[in-house]
Amino acid sequence: MSRIYALANQKGGVGKTTTTVNLAAYLANLGQRVLVVDVDPQANATASLGVDKNQQQDGSVYDVFVGDVPLQEMIQPTQQANLELAASSPQLAGAEIELVAMRGRETKLRAALRPVRDRYDYIFVDCPPSLGLLTVNALAAAHGVIIPVQCEYLALEGLTQLMTTIQLVRRSLNPTLQVRGLLMTMFDGRANLARQVRDEVQKHFAGQVFAVIVPRSVRLSEAPSYGLPILAYAPQSPGAQAYQAFAQELLSGDSQMLKPKDQISSDAAPN
Repeated sequence: MSRIYALANQKGGVGKTTTTVNLAAYLANLGQRVLVVDVDPQANATASLGVDKNQQQDGSVYDVFVGDVPLQEMIQPTQQANLELAASSPQLAGAEIELVAMRGRETKLRAALRPVRDRYDYIFVDCPPSLGLLTVNALAAAHGVIIPVQCEYLALEGLTQLMTTIQLVRRSLNPTLQVRGLLMTMFDGRANLARQVRDEVQKHFAGQVFAVIVPRSVRLSEAPSYGLPILAYAPQSPGAQAYQAFAQELLSGDSQMLKPKDQISSDAAPN
């Protein structure tokens, strides 16, 4: 069965899209069938996978949310085998307002994913840096949440609010939703502050922090401007090695979680 993960943090600039794109790319490289669903109106995941957000002729995820267009009609291949994309567009910025008056507005994405989810091993939903209806839709559709946390001052700011939102979604929309883990990003081991933030997060969220820590990397920052994941742009860089290790950590952990005796049936997934 597929695993659906929302990548969420209402604080911007924490490496959320970088994590979405590069985790997806490395899992695809490991033979997993992967779909990235970009629900961020900034469309950075879309651009990072080589698609021009301003020149899409056949629509975007916006049309899925407000036009009831089937998601499968919006899915397109990327330059990498096993990796497909449901692209965003700037139009999606208006969806938060348009969704308010719609019936079932919190579960539009869950309904849209239902016909396609069994085609993939992993579906990653890149959320906007907010806790609005688009993020709530992602949480309502997901099995788990991956939370990138920047190793800098104010890293813990907003995490309490995010955890509260996750609990509310779990109670009212998606009782199976779990925090899959927190990923420390942009780590500079030379800085005392970065080490202090890392230690603080590991203390407050003991047992919920991934072992891999993503370093601060110029190559990771450059890759999106070429429309490439780090796997294709600079595969030997420290950032690439970190995301490769993270993909393996996630895959290994999920394999342990979904042993046959514990495996969740499709009926138990969000629907």
